[in-house]
Amino acid sequence: MKLHIYDSPAETIKGLTEFVVTTVNEAITEKGKCSMVLSGGSSPKKLYQLLTTPAYKNKVDWGKVFFFFGDERYVPFTDKDNNGQMAKQSLLDPLGIPEERIFYFNTSLSPEEAAKDYEKKIHDFTNNRSAHFDLILLGLGDNAHTASLFPHTSVLQEKKLLVAAPYIDELGSYRLTMSAPLINNAKQIAFLVYGEKKAKAVFHVLRSPENIDEYPAQLIGSKRNSVHWFLDKEASALIE
Repeated sequence: MKLHIYDSPAETIKGLTEFVVTTVNEAITEKGKCSMVLSGGSSPKKLYQLLTTPAYKNKVDWGKVFFFFGDERYVPFTDKDNNGQMAKQSLLDPLGIPEERIFYFNTSLSPEEAAKDYEKKIHDFTNNRSAHFDLILLGLGDNAHTASLFPHTSVLQEKKLLVAAPYIDELGSYRLTMSAPLINNAKQIAFLVYGEKKAKAVFHVLRSPENIDEYPAQLIGSKRNSVHWFLDKEASALIE
């Protein structure tokens, strides 16, 4: 695990943007392509917008990048809360990414079928070999959840499925999410967390004794990958 701590959210986002560019280019150099998993929610939108600016857009051969999603809200694709729709508007359309290189969740299916469908997409992409994404972007909720791995949900014990459709009692809705074992197969994982309200969650995930049910983001990380935390001063206040 490596911490990258910056004075402000803007500097934190810029630091992660540069990390993304470097990581994607390394994968393309090594394999001729890159598989990248996007995060949803409000925090990464500014990251995506920065990646589309001239300063960064032309530093990557985006035509060699394949895009997946770590989780999705169970809402129609046209809904403003849909992670795919947000990424489409803020990143994928501005970069001119063709549809065949983007793997959206199909929320027109039932939650269980949508999860199975996404797992099939991953199997097809990897030719049924073990999935090892080059880069997975993650956020952190105030309750220490990441992707849609929420506290006290059965998906936290998932060992076999690559994608699950947990019902989140506190939200009163289903979510679609990559499982922790799939996330932990990635070569590089990067968390983007900023703001004072995230400080307690950051502290519990990184400093508290292991308690996966309370702090699900503690699941993330393994010997096979590098986990990077991009934090601003406020989010990291309790761990410094």
